Amino acid sequence: MNRELSIEQLGSEIIRLIEKNRTSEVVLIIEELQPYDIATLFELLPGEHRPAFLDLLDIITLTDMVEELDSEEQYDVFSLIGTQRTTEVMDRMDNDDLASFLGSLTNEEKDAFLSSMDLLESTAVRQLMNYPPETAGRIMNNRYVWIPQHYTVREAIDKIRDFADISEAISYLYVIDEDKRLLGVVSYRDLILAKLDDRIHQIMYTRVISVTVDMDQEKVADVIRNYDFLAVPVVDENNKLTGIITVDDIIDIVIDEANEDIEKLSGNGRDIDFDTKPTVAAFRRLPWLVALLFIGMISGTIISRFEDTINQIVALAFFMPMIAGMTGNTGTQSLAVVVRGLISKELKGKDVLRLVRRELFVGVIIGLICGVLVTLLAYFWQGNLMLGFVVGLSLVVTLIIGTIAGTVIPLLLNKLKVDPAVASGPLITTLNDVLSLFIYFGLATLFISYLI
Repeated sequence: MNRELSIEQLGSEIIRLIEKNRTSEVVLIIEELQPYDIATLFELLPGEHRPAFLDLLDIITLTDMVEELDSEEQYDVFSLIGTQRTTEVMDRMDNDDLASFLGSLTNEEKDAFLSSMDLLESTAVRQLMNYPPETAGRIMNNRYVWIPQHYTVREAIDKIRDFADISEAISYLYVIDEDKRLLGVVSYRDLILAKLDDRIHQIMYTRVISVTVDMDQEKVADVIRNYDFLAVPVVDENNKLTGIITVDDIIDIVIDEANEDIEKLSGNGRDIDFDTKPTVAAFRRLPWLVALLFIGMISGTIISRFEDTINQIVALAFFMPMIAGMTGNTGTQSLAVVVRGLISKELKGKDVLRLVRRELFVGVIIGLICGVLVTLLAYFWQGNLMLGFVVGLSLVVTLIIGTIAGTVIPLLLNKLKVDPAVASGPLITTLNDVLSLFIYFGLATLFISYLI
């Protein structure tokens, strides 16, 4: 029955059962769910039902659920379950997840949580937090299974059994020497297929792909994506193994980085989500908008310079928003293509010229098609073939320029070692507005004798 219910329906059912004190039925429901689903249920529950729900979770289930929550919800859980259970949960949590939670707290709160933990666990977490944010060292987990190269396959399997509960991932076994230097790696598959008496050094892969503790997390994501790894080892400057980074952590990072790039592309600059206060969101958007406000005033200056032309042919004003809007839209489309290519590392140096050439042809094709359409539209609407020609020609030229601007600007910024996402949509749109109006009224002035 429970399999047929949605999470929202299960939430309503659990509330009903808790209110009737039928807690054994709630436990049966929880036992069938994955940690993510349990975390989602917790978030759906009203505040008055959360303590009773948490009391029904055993320590393993509770820990797994906490790791699926964001920092604010984790804090709420810890405030509800008491010091003893909080300590048990924190001692069992993956160190990278715990370090991420503690990083969101004040120094006083952080010290209070760490002081209640097991000394070995708290020391391991403190070591992670010594690394700069958004580096491999900060997001790695220092719970992993390592073996010396003289082990037999039988001994390696025995060690896996002994440490399976505390290791985050056993996709690979890491081979180290007496100084903890990384010598090789053995996949779980190779271990199973080998003979029990084989030595590890006979089956290990010595050309190990690893990352350094100070490597940026985006580059770590590239390594895991390029090599299709489930986990990657992290080493220090002396090639000593310090931890591992698993693919589930990388998925979270990729999503966060993508959201960050979208924020930059839209001109927000920094993260804005549903929980961001209105004043904070406004001030994060203002710098871009104020800068573009002054750039946009150039458009007003251009219009004033061509006031005589507009007075003589008032119909020109009818097509002004369309010219500016179409140019801004096509520029933003090209910008999105280029920024995506640069961020995903799909756009290599040799591809730049080919991309610019392609976008130029795209601009020509779009410009010609839209130009012909607007020429016919202007003619049938205003009954002036020359007006249609001027509007159509202006649109052809501005769409080509807008496409090229949306392509070249992020490429130039990338060449100057500036984040390409900074070349945001509002900037491209504003610049294209200025260019499109200048070209439109310039051509109208040039052909004014034929328009009157």
